Amino acid sequence: MAKSQIKPKLVDEADRLLDQLDAQGFDVRALGGIAVKIVCGSKLEKSLDREVADIDLITVKKQGSKVGKALEGLGWEPDKQFNALNGARRMIFEAPDHGHKVDVFVDAFEMCHVIPLRNRVTVHPKTLAPADLLLTKMQVVELNEKDRNDIYALLAGVPLTDNDEEGISLERITDLTSSDWGLHHTCEINLERLRDGLSKLKVSKAAKDRIEAEIDRLEKAMDVAPKSRGWKLRAKIGEKKLWYEEVNEVD
Repeated sequence: MAKSQIKPKLVDEADRLLDQLDAQGFDVRALGGIAVKIVCGSKLEKSLDREVADIDLITVKKQGSKVGKALEGLGWEPDKQFNALNGARRMIFEAPDHGHKVDVFVDAFEMCHVIPLRNRVTVHPKTLAPADLLLTKMQVVELNEKDRNDIYALLAGVPLTDNDEEGISLERITDLTSSDWGLHHTCEINLERLRDGLSKLKVSKAAKDRIEAEIDRLEKAMDVAPKSRGWKLRAKIGEKKLWYEEVNEVD
């Protein structure tokens, strides 16, 4: 697949932006497609390398407004209406010279499910920890090709491990899914979708086998993890009650 002229430039811009914010003392990390590229590095499967249009970041609430002002100081124009309404949990900025956006989440990633991140932002350099990055993708109920391929890329390029330092922490994932039936249910649905889609995946057999093994391992870890009382009570209700938040995408 031919490389887009914009991809390396945007990755470089994200890297530069993270360095600038770090130099100012802010706890900010990347998530989304840019973070997948950074985390996977040279192990990113070429067929799963996709064009990324925007930079997604996360920071902590106590620094949120200051990070917003810092972005303005670096030339990013705020979406004043959106930020006035949502700034406590999310802010959007745009670069007037090239039109790319910076989407800043605060303390948590909130879409179909809430992934709490207040104490997790600085676990990993540059990006969210791989486990949290994977969960931001796995929590999507209407899984699209972009998010599906990002999950495949993570499972192919980063091993499932027992800790955050060496790869995708199974403990972190099961800590959340064993206390939140809704998140668990969405993740198990998506694991089945991912398994079903493997036959159409254009990667090497070795990569496909690795992804399949990791899907099986992740599914088993989620199944056997002890569940909270709240999880068990919610499981009895099942899909009779909507188990996720319906999301209106921001343009």
